[in-house]
Amino acid sequence: MLPSPELSCGLPPGPDFAELAALAEELGYARVWIYDSAPLWEDPFVHLALAARRTTRIGLGTAVLVPDQRSVMAMASAIATIARLAPGRFRACFGTGFTARLALGQSPMRLDAFIAYVAALRRLLAGETAMVDGKPARMLHAPGLTVPRPLDVPLWISVFGPRGTALAADVADGIIGRPHPTLPTSTILSGTVLDEGEDPGSDRVREAVGPWRVVDWHDAYARGGAEAVDARPGGRAWREDLEALADESQRHLLTFEGHVTHLTERDRPLLEHIDTTTMVGDAARIGRKLTRLGELGFQEVIYTPTGPDIPRELRAFATAG
Repeated sequence: MLPSPELSCGLPPGPDFAELAALAEELGYARVWIYDSAPLWEDPFVHLALAARRTTRIGLGTAVLVPDQRSVMAMASAIATIARLAPGRFRACFGTGFTARLALGQSPMRLDAFIAYVAALRRLLAGETAMVDGKPARMLHAPGLTVPRPLDVPLWISVFGPRGTALAADVADGIIGRPHPTLPTSTILSGTVLDEGEDPGSDRVREAVGPWRVVDWHDAYARGGAEAVDARPGGRAWREDLEALADESQRHLLTFEGHVTHLTERDRPLLEHIDTTTMVGDAARIGRKLTRLGELGFQEVIYTPTGPDIPRELRAFATAG
């Protein structure tokens, strides 16, 4: 029988991140992962540094860094900083920037450029010379200004398609995605533990899971346009409300408002249509679902609490893990 996966949590970089990381450590979470999207949240490395000072055991991770938001050398230096502040506890994970780039009106990074970035970063952290913008580059930090190279920081990537999964083995120490044949794999999920006797369709449950569940409508609009989102329950009204606020050139500024943290007023009618069954139940039921994820090949589950009472969600979910 495979062991149950580690239970970690994921949170946005904001004023309460370090405090919530300290709570997650107290509750026994294996790791706290921080999000990265410059149009939506504050700088993750600043908040990782603050969390490193507030904690002693819990792992720190990024889910996920977007390469083109920072030069590869700036990224290497930032990673070295957290590695110094939280030795042995940091894991850096990268993605192509679906939401972060669409919120700027751009497409996600091309996979070849993404893989090349991670490969160059690995060389820099190893103390080697990498080609950056056509020129040789190397971390030149003098002794005492950061940790010595090579830096032993695991580099993960978030991939889901067959090509990215195949390339992951060449550049990554693990992935966030579907179970990988050779690499450790984490998965991200939302949910909530019910109070005794609570209805899964209660207002509290909808508020608690809503910010993640309405993303299905946001993604449908971003990926497939009007036809895709209109095919979802309530999608047409949601789209018409959004399109009435801006012309086509600026609608990308509205699509991901509140992304996975807050509900806009046009999102609220969608709460009638969201899934309130997946990862919603008492602690025993959720515990069984987490065990099942381990049996499917996931070594870690990243729980992403939302709603008006994040400490309550973290405490309740920890009882299931």
